[in-house]
Parts: sequence; C-alpha cells; structure tokens
Amino acid sequence: MQGLRDRDALRPGDALLLRTRSVHTFGMRFAIDAVLLDRSLRVLRVTRMPPGRLLLPRRRVRYVLECGAGSGFRSGDVVVLD
Repeated sequence: MQGLRDRDALRPGDALLLRTRSVHTFGMRFAIDAVLLDRSLRVLRVTRMPPGRLLLPRRRVRYVLECGAGSGFRSGDVVVLD
C-alpha cells in the first residue's frame, strides 16, 4: 500500500508495476513517468507526473508502470517482464 511514497528517488532501471487504471503522486518527493499499459503490456501513453497529482482512470488501461521521469517509454512499446 506504500508504493513509492517516502522515497527520495528511484534507481535507474527500477519501476513499480501496478494492476490498476489510475495512480496518484501524493506524498511523493519526485516526479515519475506513469506508463499506461493495456492487457498485453503494450504502452498506450506515458504521462509525466510531478508530486501531488492524480491520474484519473483511462479506458483500456489495465496496468500502470511507475518509473523515474524520463524513462524513455513511448506509445506502442511492449514491456517485457523478467
């Protein structure tokens, strides 16, 4: 339930995959990229989120990958989990 709150940053290459359709950055100390994924883990959109913001649910979104701002993900990319 804590997520990325109370952290100072993410290490390069680290991310948090959430099965959700919306996220928020309340209580966070740094900006993130919210990478919105469909059921196939294809990137639908990347939204930069500074602290204190709310991303409302989006149609077709099944997962959100929270990673450091400037992650480099683009629409159409496919996330591969290892």
